[in-house]
Amino acid sequence: MKKDQLLSRLLTRRRALIAGAGAVGAAATAGVVTAVTGDGTVTSAPAAGPQTRRLVNSSAYRLQPVTGYGPPRAAPRRTLVRRAPLLRVSGRGRTMVLTFDDGPDPRYTPDILDTLAEYDVRAMFFVCGEMVADGRRMLARMADEGHVVGNHTWSHPLLTRLTRRQIRSEMERTSDAIEDAYGERPEWFRAPYGAWNRAAFQIGAELGMEPLAWTVDTLDWTTPGARSIANRVERGAAPGVVVLAHDAGGDRSQSVRALRRYLPELLDSGYHVTVPRRHYA
Repeated sequence: MKKDQLLSRLLTRRRALIAGAGAVGAAATAGVVTAVTGDGTVTSAPAAGPQTRRLVNSSAYRLQPVTGYGPPRAAPRRTLVRRAPLLRVSGRGRTMVLTFDDGPDPRYTPDILDTLAEYDVRAMFFVCGEMVADGRRMLARMADEGHVVGNHTWSHPLLTRLTRRQIRSEMERTSDAIEDAYGERPEWFRAPYGAWNRAAFQIGAELGMEPLAWTVDTLDWTTPGARSIANRVERGAAPGVVVLAHDAGGDRSQSVRALRRYLPELLDSGYHVTVPRRHYA
């Protein structure tokens, strides 16, 4: 074989190798673009040639979110399943918590909010879902003024007489209504009549809520008079105490007047009236 013929064959083989490498590179590029554009398929590389060449739209991958950067996700918060409700709260010094159940009620809740605002005090409101429907603006005001809203079920039933499905419906519907009106899902719940059972604790924890009861019952629902209600609060005052009162569920005008009596007395006695904070596991 002549020298020029051998050189010609070597050049032909070299061109073939270069063409093959280009085809493999095109196939690899096509696979990467397929993955980035998100159609979830893996296709074999097409044969090399101008008739099979596809144009790649650069915006198809530039607009995809970058998932490899940014702050790490926080670990999910876990709520323990308790066997009994919390009765007191921890805090520095002479700390107390005021709670109001069964509202919101347009006849009494605004007056209670006005008194709390006058003394720059935060409180907790355990609301019923069916009351939230007509009290959305009051829950929005609670959010604006720093009050905490808790779950008191939808229709104030005796939970110990309900099935698990009924308990979940009562609590879940109320949490949804609170989130819609208040802006956040509740982190606390209270069983109507203080009637707790295992299902209520479990479902409450599944919904991310802690059970909170009370230390001092004002018995304002018996309408004993504003002075009597105020005396109960003042006599029961102590660090960590949780006071139970009502802003709905009946005539609560005595509760409104009693708050105007005992709140300045508590503050003058050095008590810090505030709302509790959650501690997650």
